[in-house]
Amino acid sequence: MLIPHIQIQDLNVWYNREQALKNISASIPASEITAVIGPSGCGKTTLLRCLNRLLEEGEDIQISGQIWLDGVDIYDRGVDVTEIRTRVGMLAPKPYPLPMSIYENVAYGRRIHGLNKVLNKGNGRNLDHYVERFLTAAGLWEEVKDRLWSPASRLSTGQQQRLCLARALAVEPEVLLCDEPTSALDPISAQGIEEQLKSLKQKTTIVLVTHLLRQARRLADHVIFLWMGELVETGPACEVLNDPKDDRTRAYLAGDIG
Repeated sequence: MLIPHIQIQDLNVWYNREQALKNISASIPASEITAVIGPSGCGKTTLLRCLNRLLEEGEDIQISGQIWLDGVDIYDRGVDVTEIRTRVGMLAPKPYPLPMSIYENVAYGRRIHGLNKVLNKGNGRNLDHYVERFLTAAGLWEEVKDRLWSPASRLSTGQQQRLCLARALAVEPEVLLCDEPTSALDPISAQGIEEQLKSLKQKTTIVLVTHLLRQARRLADHVIFLWMGELVETGPACEVLNDPKDDRTRAYLAGDIG
C-alpha cells in the first residue's frame, strides 16, 4: 500500500499569464526515490520548488492548490515557512559551498536553525559528531577529515556537491529535493552522488528531478512524468518506465520527444 509522505492536490502555477503547472495531483511515497521526468520546460523544477515553498506567490507568480506534508498543507497561512524548509531540504544542480571552511559549511545549518544553541566545550564535541556524521553520509569524510578547516572552495566540483549534500542533511530533513544534482559532475562524481542517494532513502524521502532516463531507471522507485505542465503518468517506476500507459510517455521514453 502506498503511504504518501507528500500529497499534491490540484496544484496550479502561473508565471505572469503563462501557466507552468496545470492541475497537478500526485502522491510522493515515504522512504523512496521519486523521479520527476519530462522534456525541458515541462515544469519539473517548478514542481520541485513548490514542495518546500521556494516558489512563493508574488506579483509575477500565482499558485493555487494544496501540498500536504504529513497531513499539513504547507501553503496554509499559519504554517512556519522556515520550519517547512528545514523539514524539506534542497540540493541544487550546481554546488554552491559557502565561503567558509568545510567544517563550517556542514555546521552552518545546525547553527542557524538552533540545533546546537550553546557551543560550549561539551556541545562543541556534539557538533563535531554531527559534522563527521553528515560528511560520512555524503561519502566525503575520509577525503576531508584531515583538512576540515580548509576553505571549501579548494574542493573539486564533485567534492563540493557532496559537501552541499552533507550541508543539506545536517539539519536532518524528512524530505530531500534534488534538482538534477549530477548535471555539473563527471561520471565518477555523479556515480558517487547516486550511491549516496540510494543509501539515504531508507530514512529520507527523496524527490529527484532528472533529464537522464538512465539515471531514473537506476534510482527511481516511483516516477512522475510531466508534459507541458500536465501530469501525464505517475506510479511505480517499474510500471511507468517499462509499461507506460500513455502515448506521450511511450514517445518520451523512446526518445521521440524531448
